[in-house]
Amino acid sequence: MAPTSTPQTPFGRVLTAMVTPFTADGALDLDGAQRLATHLVDAGNDGLIINGTTGESPTTSNAEKAALLRAVLEAVGDRAHVVAGVGTNDTRHSIELARAAEELGAHGLLTVTPYYNKPPQEGLYQNFTAIADSTGLPVMLYDIPGRSGVPIATETLVRLAEHPRIVANKDAKGDLGAASWALSRSGLAWYSGDDILNLPLLSIGAVGFVSVVGHLVAPDLRAMLEAHLGGDVHKAAEIHHKLLPVIRGVFRTQGAMTTKAALALQGLPAGPLRAPLVELSPEELDQLKIDLVEGGVQL
Repeated sequence: MAPTSTPQTPFGRVLTAMVTPFTADGALDLDGAQRLATHLVDAGNDGLIINGTTGESPTTSNAEKAALLRAVLEAVGDRAHVVAGVGTNDTRHSIELARAAEELGAHGLLTVTPYYNKPPQEGLYQNFTAIADSTGLPVMLYDIPGRSGVPIATETLVRLAEHPRIVANKDAKGDLGAASWALSRSGLAWYSGDDILNLPLLSIGAVGFVSVVGHLVAPDLRAMLEAHLGGDVHKAAEIHHKLLPVIRGVFRTQGAMTTKAALALQGLPAGPLRAPLVELSPEELDQLKIDLVEGGVQL
């Protein structure tokens, strides 16, 4: 049974976009995925994104995506919102993934702006509504123009919010002004998709985070959120400042690369990366250790 949600927090508040553990020979590590998911929920995440970009979804097959989702649901599906990443740059493929995720019992869908082919706003609208029409699951949009090449315009977000199953937006646009307008006009539940802006987005009405550093500092993220909700803006700012070295370290290069390296340092399941991603260089790993320790992460 899915965890309790509200219209204001349809997917919980602190979610981590989980990496996909692989074995030493590059195969899917389902046991590791279950252990990592359990660790993340125990640490304070009330939601996980499975098969997202941080999960190296462009490199996993449909069958692997299904197996991973099934394993994580089995491990933590009664304690956390398990949201399946289904967005691709092919609407038909995204619909196929969405229907498979619903059959497996996912609690919701994350669908990214179609990347590389740079559709116009009407193409974005039709893509997202077709995916939302294909299942009965709630949908979180994912607006990340730095990767997709195309932003979801405010007017498009307002139109999309009229769909009964499009209920949230993961905002990685990096534009607080645009976020303010879209948030106020659309009524979508707003989630920060950019860790450096977690606290600023809370200040304009975001309800939570879809984080990468949540692999490492979920208790701090939850403490920052609760301080903000409780009106202790000074404490929230202190925690935000404390986390800056961690955020800097994780995003010095590609996030899945640094996150897997950090998890390995902590003895948690992660494994290698799939090409075209590569392992950190010795110099990059040394710098990551410095950044994490400065931010209070135990290695």
